Amino acid sequence: LLSEIKLEKELLPVGREISGVVLEVGRKVTFFQPDDEVVGILPLDSEESGLCEVILVHEHYLVRKPEKVCWVEAAGAVRDGVRAYTALHYLSQVSPGKTVLVMDGASPFGTIAIQLAQHRGAKVISTAYSLEDKQYLERLRPPVARVIDVSNGKIDVAESCLEETGGLGVDIVLDAGVKLYSAEDESTSKSWLLPHKHDIITLLGVGGHWITTEKNLQLDPPDSHSLFLKGATVSFLNDEIWNLSNIQQGKYLYILLIIPILEDVMEKLSSSIFRPQLDEPIPLYEAKVSMEIVQKNQARKRQVIQF
Repeated sequence: LLSEIKLEKELLPVGREISGVVLEVGRKVTFFQPDDEVVGILPLDSEESGLCEVILVHEHYLVRKPEKVCWVEAAGAVRDGVRAYTALHYLSQVSPGKTVLVMDGASPFGTIAIQLAQHRGAKVISTAYSLEDKQYLERLRPPVARVIDVSNGKIDVAESCLEETGGLGVDIVLDAGVKLYSAEDESTSKSWLLPHKHDIITLLGVGGHWITTEKNLQLDPPDSHSLFLKGATVSFLNDEIWNLSNIQQGKYLYILLIIPILEDVMEKLSSSIFRPQLDEPIPLYEAKVSMEIVQKNQARKRQVIQF
C-alpha cells in the first residue's frame, strides 16, 4: 500500500495500534494533558513504532481510554473497531431489521463486526472455517441467527443464506476474501474455504451492499448485470483511507470522522458491547516471534505486545 501511494520506505514501523499514558504535551496541544490515559492508531506514514516505551504522537490520532477498559483491550480492539464501523456504518448503513452476512465471523475482525451489527439491531449470519470456529460462534451472546460451517467444502453458502432469508437474500455481505477463478485455478491453501464471487452476487438481496476485502476483485459483464438488476452496490473495505488523503484533508477527515468512531469503540468496550478476540499479552522480547506468526496469518486472535 505504501509503495502504491509513493511512500515506500526501507524500514516500516510496526505496532501502529497503541495505548498508554501521556508523559508530556506541546504548547499547542489542547485535547490532553500529562497523565491522561489514551489509545489511538499511528498514521500510515508514521516514522514512530508503537513497540517503544516512549513515542511522539500528534494529538489528533488519540482519544481518551475509558477507566474500565484495560490497556490490552484498548490497543487490541481499536483497529477492528474502526474497520467494522467503516464497513457497517459508512459503507452500508446497517440498521434494525437488516440481515448481515459476516464471513469468517470467528476472526478478531469478524467478531467485532458481528457485535456491532447486532448492537444496531441487525440479524447476523456467519460462516465458520473450522469446528472450533463454529463452536465459538454458537456461544456468542446475543446469538448469531445461523452459523454456516464451510470447513468441509460441501455446504453451499448462497443456498443457506437464501434459505435463512426466505429467498430474499441478505442486505449486507462483509466478506473475508473471495474466489476469483475456478477451484483448479486457485493456488492458496485457504482459497477453497472462500465463496466464489458468483455466490456472493447470488445471495445478495435487492438493494444489497457487498463490502469486500478483495483488493483484486474483477467483475465480468454478467456479474455487473446481475448487480445492476438488483440495484446492489460493491464497496472496497480499506480502513487506511482516512490516512491516504493529502495531509490537510486527511487530518480533517480524521478529526471529523475517525475521532468520534474511536471514542465510540472505546465506549462499547467499556460497556462490554464489544468483546474482542485477544490472545494473552506478549512481552516485548517475544515480539519478533509474534510478528512472524501474524505475517503468516497463523494467529486467530489479536496479538498485543505489553511493556
